[in-house]
Amino acid sequence: MVTILLIVIYIAFIGLGIPDSLFGTAWPAIYAEYGLPISLGGVITTVTFIGTTVSSLLSARLIRKFGTGRLTAGCTLLTALALLGFSLSHNFIILIVLAVPLGLGAGSIDTALNNYVASHYNASQMSFLHCFYGIGVTVSPFILSIVFRNNANWRRGYGISTVIQFAIAAIVFFSLPLWKKAGEKNESSESDIKSLSVIEASKIRGVKVMWLLFFCTCSIELTVGVWSSTFLVESRGATEGLAAGTVTFYYLGMTLGRFLSGVLARKLHSRTIIAIGSVFLGIALLTLVITNNSYVSVTALFLIGLGNGPMFPNLNFLTPEQFGEENSAALIGTQMAVANVAIVITPLFFGFFGQVLGMNLFGYFLLFFYAFLVTGVVLNRRQFKKN
Repeated sequence: MVTILLIVIYIAFIGLGIPDSLFGTAWPAIYAEYGLPISLGGVITTVTFIGTTVSSLLSARLIRKFGTGRLTAGCTLLTALALLGFSLSHNFIILIVLAVPLGLGAGSIDTALNNYVASHYNASQMSFLHCFYGIGVTVSPFILSIVFRNNANWRRGYGISTVIQFAIAAIVFFSLPLWKKAGEKNESSESDIKSLSVIEASKIRGVKVMWLLFFCTCSIELTVGVWSSTFLVESRGATEGLAAGTVTFYYLGMTLGRFLSGVLARKLHSRTIIAIGSVFLGIALLTLVITNNSYVSVTALFLIGLGNGPMFPNLNFLTPEQFGEENSAALIGTQMAVANVAIVITPLFFGFFGQVLGMNLFGYFLLFFYAFLVTGVVLNRRQFKKN
């Protein structure tokens, strides 16, 4: 039963990933069709992740009220309905409205499943969880690349992704009896989860450094995910189809990084894996900055995914270890909220600066956040070096 439930959780995390990479990949086609400025793509991203931030902060209460299983099932259905709306919409304002339920659903799924796996499974399984997220964010650009190469509209890509999302929602709903049995066997009840305010959480030693780490790793991940396709088209002269395929390659690197993290977690501590990922990430970002060759840029994007991919799952797994299981759900909620603040702000700011100063700014923008990421990694190791 435990293994079957873990498989369902992995499938649900594929559903979390599918919408996250879909919009950024489709945006070059969307703004061209609607005749919009490039920077407006950040508006949709901002609205989506405001919803994600709000639901992340409320997740401890929602988990305690509904349980992880029912909350995940309901929110996956909500995201499927939002994707359906995207596929049918012909109005930019409608896309903004639909971004709200898309964000609300994603935030609760992310926090609930991260907390559940961190509390009931091991570090390898946490990395594999995010490896399946990597599958999700790889699938949708792949679908769009095929759609574009067949000269079809971006809405067809959204339609195919919607069907997949509804199928995942159905699987989670059918698994609800498994969640109930698992809850009966767990010694710690979800009804005992503590709720902490942001101020209360900030007073716990080490939490602010974790917030810095989540802010930086997600700034890098989503800036690349949202804008790399546009960067390749505008700065490297790539076609929309080639750019979408390259974004798939980036997410493939992220997925591989998380898979390797799951393998290495059997031998290495999460902080060691984070340090190794930091080195690969730094090499990749420097490569992206110093080259104008399109093929080298594609390789650099792959290595960015490979190096940054292990950060998110390993940081989440450290949460109950560093701060206690009783605080885990609330703190993971704040970490998801901080991550989503980064996701809201960073792509929006890069959209503005990219339009004003040019897309060649892309690599330097990412290096700025990398410097703070490395600082956070060092501080975290010092604060918890006995672990």
